[in-house]
This record gives sequence, C-alpha cells and structure tokens, in this order.
Amino acid sequence: MTPLFVAQRVLLVDDEAFVLKLLARQLQNLGYQQLDSCDSGLAALERLEATTTAAAPPFDLIFCDLQMPGMDGIELVRNLALRGYAGGLVLVSGEPGRTLQTAERLARAHGLNLLGALRKPVDPGLLREVLTRHIAAPQRATERAAPAYSADELRQALAQRQFVNHYQPKVELASRQLVGAEVLVRWDHPQHGLVGPDRFIGAAEEHGLIDELLKTVLVSAFEDGRAWQQAGLVLTLAVNASMDNLSWLGLPDFVAEQAAAQQFPLTRLVLEVTESRLMTNPLAAIDTLTRLRLKRIALSIDDFGTGHSSLTQLRDLPFDELKVDRSFVHGAAADPALRSILESSLTMARQLGMSTVGEGVEDLADWGVLRQAGCDLAQGYFIAKPMPAADLGRRLAPAQRDPAAGLRHRSLSRPGTRPGTRCRNQRSR
Repeated sequence: MTPLFVAQRVLLVDDEAFVLKLLARQLQNLGYQQLDSCDSGLAALERLEATTTAAAPPFDLIFCDLQMPGMDGIELVRNLALRGYAGGLVLVSGEPGRTLQTAERLARAHGLNLLGALRKPVDPGLLREVLTRHIAAPQRATERAAPAYSADELRQALAQRQFVNHYQPKVELASRQLVGAEVLVRWDHPQHGLVGPDRFIGAAEEHGLIDELLKTVLVSAFEDGRAWQQAGLVLTLAVNASMDNLSWLGLPDFVAEQAAAQQFPLTRLVLEVTESRLMTNPLAAIDTLTRLRLKRIALSIDDFGTGHSSLTQLRDLPFDELKVDRSFVHGAAADPALRSILESSLTMARQLGMSTVGEGVEDLADWGVLRQAGCDLAQGYFIAKPMPAADLGRRLAPAQRDPAAGLRHRSLSRPGTRPGTRCRNQRSR
C-alpha cells in the first residue's frame, strides 16, 4: 500500500510501550513500513542528531507524546524548532483538550509543519484523516525573505497609482443578503505581481507614508462606490485605518470632502481600526475618532480579542461595530472554548448597542455558529474571496434586486440545509 502522506521514514516518541506498538500497527496498516520509535524526548533528539551526522535519511514524520518523564513533549517541540526540523509533526496525548490545543498553537508558532493533534487512544479514522488532509502538502521549505520596500519605492508606487482596491463581500446572516464589502488594498507591483498588504503596510508606517496610502484607498473606494450606486447597487464600504492614520487631525475633513466629491454618503462608510501597535498620540486619535463619528462615519474595532484591541478601547473610544477576529470564529462550532469567547463577545456588543461582524467564515459550520449566536454580518472564503471592483460588479449585475444572489454559497440559500449556489472568502492583512 502506498503511504497516504509523502513521508517515508517515521519516528514515534512515547514513553508507553503499548501506545508505541499500537500506533506502529495502525501506521503499518496505512502503508508505512519504515518506522522507528523512542521512549523519551532525549532519545528522540539523539536519533535525529544521528540522521544529520550519518548516512541515514532524515525522518519525514514524527509522532510526539506530550506527557513524558525527563524531557516532555513541549520541550521536544521547542528543540525540534531550534534544530530546524522541516518534516511533518503530529502530537498525540491523553491530556485535556485545551492543553492539547495550546500545544498545537505553540508548535505552529514555532513554525513547525504540524499536521494535527490526536487524543489517546488514537482513532484509526482520525489518523487517516490527519494524514490524508496533508497528502499533497510538500515538506516545509525555507521561504525566501520577502523584499523590504524602501520609501522611494512606495512613493513611486503611490505616484503611479500601483495600489489597487479589492473588495471582500459582507453578508447579513439573517437575510443572507449582500450588504457591504471590506476594502483591501493590494500593490500591483511591476516585478512582484499582486503584493498583499502584510508586505507593505508596515513599511508605509515606518516611512511616514501611511496617510498617503489611506488617501489613495479612500478615493478609489468612493469612486467604485459611486459607480455601483449608479448601477443600482448600494453597499456599505469598510476601509482599514492604521493607528498611525488617527494621528492625522485632518482625516475627518479629508474623508468628508472626498466622499462629497463622489456623492458617496458618509453613512455608508465604516472605518475599521486595528490597534496592532500602541497609539503614538492618544489625544489626537481620540480627537480624530470622535470627529469621524460626528460626521456619522461608523467606526469598527477590528480583530477584536487580539493585539491591543480590547475592553479598554470599547470603554474609551466611540466604536459602534465590533468585528470578531477570525481566530475566534473558524472552528468555534467544534471548540467549546472558542464558542464561549465568540458568544460572550457578541452578547457584550449587543448590550453596548454595537453591530457585529464575524470574519474568517471558512465553512458551513462557521456560518451556522455565527447565525445561532446572533451575529449581524459575516465575511470569509465561504462567502466570497476578495476581488477587484469590476469582478464584483459583473457578478452582481444579473441580480441587482437581490445582490447576494450573484455571490450566495449553495449552503446560504436555506439555513440548515445544503442546497444550490456557491461562494467563498479571505482577508489578507
């Protein structure tokens, strides 16, 4: 039998002989024959070290227990990362679910190629699922460092209008209707192709060009919004603003002037603010945010639950929308801890009179848990990917009376069933 995973040489690490024997038999049944085992983390490291100094091939896949005497599984994971282990890793443990989930997050944070985590005793079906899910995944290769863009490159890109807006649809959960879109800037780079914002936003902030970039994004968004409005499509547009943008006291007036020039109502604009870095000028930020609200521009606290986006911001700043971070949405249907955090956040927002958005909706389960929890809006690959303005307009043209019909996923047409038309989503920040 051909192994399900690309790995050929497998190392099993567990201090229980019976567990090692059982797991080895399960893997043999799936076609894995080159199996080795160790009863401790230290022995596993010695075995790995031997593959780097001898002619023996490296291990392609490691199954690692967490609770072991001497060096436990967490220490082994740390040492695997320090040694640059690039094969697949599966955690196996009888520890409580939240402990195992924390270990998963830690392994991924270390940059290891974690395939999954399995509870003891290992279920053969789940074992097959973990391996099958990654059958096409190549071993983790060293990624080329992303180019660091200079101030001159950014200024040239701004002057040549190389920054373009993509739009990710936002759907009302109760009605399944398209009601808005998040504006996501991309750099149409002449050499590097379409570059995501994570590659240049930091550089724009560092070089003091983040205000110029926001101006470009806003002007293009208002132009696209006016074009859609003339075609009979009314959408609320959400634009991301850096904390550095909020130090610009002229931002509220600039927004109002540009919106008026394109006849775009300010009541259909949302500024999404993520406090991914500390405010450099808190007084100016509060001044700017308050004046934006006075102009009836909605303010959303983005990525709520992560970074510096917290209860303090809800108390001190005039937000009227709460956007729950994807890390608390995707998988919440099957994770009681995530679901509790999600539901608590949505309940708190409702009590504060705020509207709510769930991002990172990747599948039907994510959609369902948000709908059951009473979330207002959703966005994610399950609904639609970010797309250029022209693509969004073309997809919606046949259904302007029911705009979401051009986007609606098959599972959105009737809640709780799996019917007809399909659609998906992403966000790169």
